[in-house]
Amino acid sequence: MTSKSLSLLENQASQSGLLLRMQIRRPLTLWAFRLVVGKQVDSNKVKILGEMKGWAYSHTSGLQLDTMQVSSDAPIGVGDLIWAAIMSWAIEETPCKKARLLAIHDEEQQHKTLVRYFHRRGFSIVKDVGSSILDLPYRMVWGGSGSLMIADCFEVYELSRLKWEKTLGQG
Repeated sequence: MTSKSLSLLENQASQSGLLLRMQIRRPLTLWAFRLVVGKQVDSNKVKILGEMKGWAYSHTSGLQLDTMQVSSDAPIGVGDLIWAAIMSWAIEETPCKKARLLAIHDEEQQHKTLVRYFHRRGFSIVKDVGSSILDLPYRMVWGGSGSLMIADCFEVYELSRLKWEKTLGQG
């Protein structure tokens, strides 16, 4: 991967009529981020099609993913673009090699759907977060119980980039 992967993804998005923007805050040794994909509706209005929020610590396993949303009317590939862009940024700009997230367990079928979706992205379950006192830190971070999942940033990037480029007709 080159150091210009995020710029390349931004250019590909632009050529597809999409805007890819990332907002990063850097308090102390933490990166807080929000990545948004949108479409210009008129000169003063952008419709948000998808986004991901999270944070990264300054160590190799520090990429924490929190919120991922894609609008039901978003073009095919927007989710792949978001995943590829976040992983590209993490690899290029942070020391993070691993990403982790919590597949929230609010409702059984929704939880199974989330686990299956994240598994297809390259994530594996490493811990079930429940009501144990030992799970309290995870529950405080992610706001609930669920399956803690981890993936290699580069593998998620490669998979997502290939899927994104396939939607562009390049893969």
